[in-house]
Formats: sequence, structure tokens, C-alpha cells
Amino acid sequence: MIDADENELRRPLGLNLLAGLYLFFFLISSSTFGNPFPFLGHIYEGAPAKALVLVDSLICLYLFLGVMKRQLLTWYLLLGYNLFEILNTIINLSFISRPELERVLGARIAQETLLFNNIAAALAILLLSQFIYRHKHYFTSREKYLF
Repeated sequence: MIDADENELRRPLGLNLLAGLYLFFFLISSSTFGNPFPFLGHIYEGAPAKALVLVDSLICLYLFLGVMKRQLLTWYLLLGYNLFEILNTIINLSFISRPELERVLGARIAQETLLFNNIAAALAILLLSQFIYRHKHYFTSREKYLF
């Protein structure tokens, strides 16, 4: 027999997977430290790129911790962050030219592959946002701060 208190403390599988995904995003983001960073139609290198990676990593870490603590504010931040990532992808595809990207990477890039991979990533984030939007009831903590 399961007590009501024990059932309330259980974390739904969807939240565990979501937390794992944002932990993965944190690890991926932090692993790009020192590499060029595309942001809002420009490719940043050096110190600006490192600062952008640091900010992105901290945001992903906050989102991971917020999901783990089931913070309601995190629900809003997740949707906002995902929307921003989709917009950033669209802007980068529109304003960063293939020759500029090839110059920074030092390798040739197929335009179709670049377009397909970025559109697929944006659609995946859109589907993830739909899941987050539909499961607002998972975020039960009304605390303003994580700590």
C-alpha cells in the first residue's frame, strides 16, 4: 500500500528524463568552452565566445536544478529558453553565411545538411516545449529561489 505522502514525493518519469536532458545540455554547452559560438546571427570567438558559453552553461545548470526541485518558475524559464533557442537557430541560419561558417570551422559544409540538422534540432526543441507546456502540473514548488 502506498501512502499519499510517499506518492507526492515520487518524481514522475517525465521529470527525471527532462532533468537528465537539461543536465546533458549543460554538459554539451560547457564542453564547447573555447570554441566559436554562433549567437543571433554572428559567430563569436575568443573571450566573447567563452562568456556566452559560460552564461549558456549556467542557464542550463539552473534549468536542471529547477526541474529537480520541481520549481514553478523553472517551467516558465524552460519555455522561454526553448523559444529563444529556436529563434536563435532561425536567426543564425538566416544571417550566418556558409562561407563564414566554413572559414571558422576550417572545413567544407553541405548547405542541405546544415539546414536539415538545424531544422531537426529546432523541431525537437519545439516538441520538448510541447511536453513541458502540457505537464505544468509536475512543477509543484512555488519557491522563488532554488536555495
